Amino acid sequence: MTEYDAIVYDLDGTLVRLDVDWGAVAERCAAILRARGHDVSDADIWEMRELAAADGLLDRVDDAISEFERDGARSARRLALADELPHSVPVGVCSLNCAAACRIALELHGIDRHIDAVVGRDSHETVKPDPEPLAHAVDLLGAEPDAALFVGDSDSDREAARAAGLDFQWVEDRV
Repeated sequence: MTEYDAIVYDLDGTLVRLDVDWGAVAERCAAILRARGHDVSDADIWEMRELAAADGLLDRVDDAISEFERDGARSARRLALADELPHSVPVGVCSLNCAAACRIALELHGIDRHIDAVVGRDSHETVKPDPEPLAHAVDLLGAEPDAALFVGDSDSDREAARAAGLDFQWVEDRV
């Protein structure tokens, strides 16, 4: 890790595990969309977000998701990778979760004192795998993408890292 000028982590599944009932989240999002006449029987949460954005409902859907995430952050489980902190370089978080949930979970486990920047789903106009949120996190850390590492647990994390010009490491390779 010392060969990088900055390290950015995904949050959920990487540093902590949020205690979120994603089925309940999906049902709440679906209820919002069904009230507008949408059939979302085969849609996942992220597809429902896209549909909500197209229908002017993204704020309502994101508020619902964020409520569950903040609640789930209050009982998040610390994961082994968090024990590697602090690092000698700036560290950030770039997550699909809302920034408030990230901060709650990080604070709950005392990880927040090792994190220099948090970019959540609501911190940027786009979300991963779009590279812009990750590039924004790297910029906040004062580093260049080609000198930064992104550690994550999903294909969208890997895709975002590649598109933003960062090296990528799977969380499983770290623990």
